[in-house]
Amino acid sequence: MPHTVCPAIGWRRGALGERVNFLVYVSTYAVPVIVFVIVGNAFLNKQKGFDHFTEGAARGLKVVVGILPTLIGLMVGTGVLRASGALEGLATLLTPIAKRMHFPAALVPLVLVKMVSSSAATSLLLDIFKEYGPDSFEGFLASVIMSSTETIFYTMAVYFASVKIQKTRYTLAGALAATLVGIIASTIIVCLR
Repeated sequence: MPHTVCPAIGWRRGALGERVNFLVYVSTYAVPVIVFVIVGNAFLNKQKGFDHFTEGAARGLKVVVGILPTLIGLMVGTGVLRASGALEGLATLLTPIAKRMHFPAALVPLVLVKMVSSSAATSLLLDIFKEYGPDSFEGFLASVIMSSTETIFYTMAVYFASVKIQKTRYTLAGALAATLVGIIASTIIVCLR
């Protein structure tokens, strides 16, 4: 693989990219192995795995009914933010900072929207694919960022509403820090591929 310079941070990529292939290999088989371990454990312990599954699904439906008002409020709020142009305005303000940090300015709106709504971020991801292509640096980095960051406000609203927690303490600060680390790690990993 030829050594090229990463457009985001100027690192040379090449031999280190082979280490990333190991992570891709592990992630491909992680979910099937986990499912096999769960089913195998139920079989070895002579438990009724399907009965436990249906019981959990029934409890899950009760939780969904309980948090439905919160979800509707969050969806309406996200729609209002997008329609008002507030998110686009914030993205415009942050674009010069992103350029100084050698982060693609086209991905700033994606990062901001991803914190609020995954479906809205997916529509922005498709726009990035149309403009730059999915195999471009921007397209590949956008894909990795989408899978390594969380919809912070949606997740907080859903989880805290389901257990009726009103004081979130350090959750927002921790989630924002984790998102920043996810973005930095995504950029580094994409540069090493």
